[in-house]
Amino acid sequence: MALSLFAGSAGNAATLLEPTLHLKPQGVEGGGGRVALTLDACGGKTDTRILSALVDNRIPATIFVTGIWLKRNAEAVGIMRAHPDLFELENHGGRHIPAVDTPQKIYGIRSAGSPDAVQAEVESGAAALAGAGGPAPRWFRGATAEYSPSAIGMIRRLGFKIAGFSVNGDGGSLLGAKETARRIGAAKDGDVIIAHINQPTHAAGEGVVQGLLALKQKGMTFVRLDDAEGIGNDGTTD
Repeated sequence: MALSLFAGSAGNAATLLEPTLHLKPQGVEGGGGRVALTLDACGGKTDTRILSALVDNRIPATIFVTGIWLKRNAEAVGIMRAHPDLFELENHGGRHIPAVDTPQKIYGIRSAGSPDAVQAEVESGAAALAGAGGPAPRWFRGATAEYSPSAIGMIRRLGFKIAGFSVNGDGGSLLGAKETARRIGAAKDGDVIIAHINQPTHAAGEGVVQGLLALKQKGMTFVRLDDAEGIGNDGTTD
């Protein structure tokens, strides 16, 4: 199930927050600087076009994985674990349920609906990662990347920073290759890019690769979230 930041939310989405996240800029001119690539693995399979490009071109990435995706993609997880210098696996929830503690739908996905359910989504995602081996997650990104303000406070009290973004690279994996490549290739120093690695049949995946290679050609440095100081709004990182 792809995160859909491409469509509009219905109902009372105005009460929700979609946090941003930026890296501390380096102030490098001439096309240099740093960006953080974050890829959501919501469910489904693995886009090997993206995974292979990251390995072959030595591009680090922070991968937000759900418990659902982890169960279905052992081979991809093995590749990521074999390259700890490239991949940082973080918490995208146990079942890809929006971290919203009131009952509603966001982009057609039913929210957690209560504080207890938000906590269960966060903790089950962390437990799934622990069961898959590797370091404990320190970042959380909820399904749809929208949150109720009270849920943000709860997630922070559980010990997680919340990963917003500043560049929506693939529109929930629904954009075409050309537009995806344009958006990602236009990233600037300090940007945090969001895209998806769980939709191998979507054209957006080709655009993700093209955009990343364009950034590399410009001399951009890629960093994982844990390797740089990220500044988020709405109390998500402070």
